[in-house]
Amino acid sequence: MKEIFNFHFDFEKLNVYQKSLDFIDEISKVYKQLPREFRYSLGNNLIRAGLSITNNLAEGNGKRSKKEKNRYFGTSLDSVRECISVFNVFKRQNLIPEGIYQKLRSDGRTITNMIHGLINS
Repeated sequence: MKEIFNFHFDFEKLNVYQKSLDFIDEISKVYKQLPREFRYSLGNNLIRAGLSITNNLAEGNGKRSKKEKNRYFGTSLDSVRECISVFNVFKRQNLIPEGIYQKLRSDGRTITNMIHGLINS
């Protein structure tokens, strides 16, 4: 029974998947700091987009054809961009400190580069 807990799915070994989990952790911190009037609109949208990154990486990595994989990886890319767009709104509304904003943008750029690497491999 112990080997069940030591088992890892193939997508869990992807560096980009692990980086995306870190990204959603950071997104969750931002979400928790949002004023109530933004948490249930933009905040929920941000959480869904962040989860979409990891979920589509996981699902796409299990597909057999390159075309199918790339469709899911492309959706992950779109979700990263959606997160960046929400961060931009937060910045304009002074809802996020500059340092966190810059870090999240940098992390988003790293993740998109890594996903592009998966698509091009």
